[in-house]
Amino acid sequence: MYDFQTFLENKPLYYDEIDHERVHEAYTLLKPQIKRPVTVHIVGTNGKGSTGRILAHLAYKSGQSVGHFSSPHILKFNERIWINGDDSSDEVLECAHQRLFSILGKEMSDSLSYFEYTTLLAFIVFESCDLMVLEAGLGGEFDATNVCDKELSIITPIGIDHQAFLGDTIEEIAGTKIRSIQKKVLLAPQVYDEVLEVAREIVKDKNSELYLSSTYINMENAREQLEIHCIAKTNAWGEYLVDNATVAMQALEILGIEFDILDLVSLKLFGRFYPLRKNIHIDVGHNPLAALAIEKALDKKIVLIYNSLDDKEYEEVLRILKPKIKRVEIIAIHSQRATTLVEIEKALQRVGLEYSYFENKLDDDEDYLVFGSFYVVEEFLKQRKEYDVPK
Repeated sequence: MYDFQTFLENKPLYYDEIDHERVHEAYTLLKPQIKRPVTVHIVGTNGKGSTGRILAHLAYKSGQSVGHFSSPHILKFNERIWINGDDSSDEVLECAHQRLFSILGKEMSDSLSYFEYTTLLAFIVFESCDLMVLEAGLGGEFDATNVCDKELSIITPIGIDHQAFLGDTIEEIAGTKIRSIQKKVLLAPQVYDEVLEVAREIVKDKNSELYLSSTYINMENAREQLEIHCIAKTNAWGEYLVDNATVAMQALEILGIEFDILDLVSLKLFGRFYPLRKNIHIDVGHNPLAALAIEKALDKKIVLIYNSLDDKEYEEVLRILKPKIKRVEIIAIHSQRATTLVEIEKALQRVGLEYSYFENKLDDDEDYLVFGSFYVVEEFLKQRKEYDVPK
């Protein structure tokens, strides 16, 4: 039996054919062996990671024992399995791997995908928690995180993404994601009206309870509105993170978990419009919906350090960000899914943006945004040797 790190390295990240039953068979073996905490399942296109971390952070600060499973990671796998304020340790992951492998057996363990196996691994790490927050990966209904029951589903903003897997229209994509719900669902503010229509149909079919997120929790409470905006200013958050915090807080209210809004001051949302330096923001967003939020959050023109995966609408992203871009510096990334540099150049030419290649030289008099994917942020941090990331 391999140690955890070696075991993961031998697993393919992607499969030509997806077996949706495999992870359910594995969970059937695991379920009798572990306890399941109160579970929140977060599904959507954008905002899953920040909404989940805000929820987990506030619950933990209130005295709950909390686990948060998210993906992908920026620098180290441990970031995906956060428990009680910290990324999981190598020792905790290794112990959980040894136990999971022994329960599932070699044949089943080997057959599971990277994401399927690590989802089940998180269940073991979190079994003694009061609350478990699960971020869906690619979809919702058929996602590995959807194998267990949940007390609440949160649907963050849904947009057009991963059409090859989820559908060509916003209605198809929304349906695939929202059909993962059970008894209670909280719908975040949406860009597309069709998402609300789909949600209402599915809620009716499943006899579920639908909560619509307000612009702010308790709109009549002027003090809360002022506090969250002051916190956002202190933390250098864009408006979209205020929206995500609002959704997270409403979810805690639905669950009956008390929280102190001032605990948001101590929260570091690394990779989410995060001020790495006074003149450098990093964001792991990668699609038009994320670009719209970032364009709105930017209050000045920036130098964009950019690249993209080949299945993303990178030309549309560049068009959306163009009003806030001085110029673009293309950073090479190492992924079999990366768009060719030639295609990025062609897109920049069509959009009409000046560009060059990133040479790891930053001007103190310029403002920078590192954006395009987790791979882009990871490569930038490695080149800058920025390894001391906040938890």
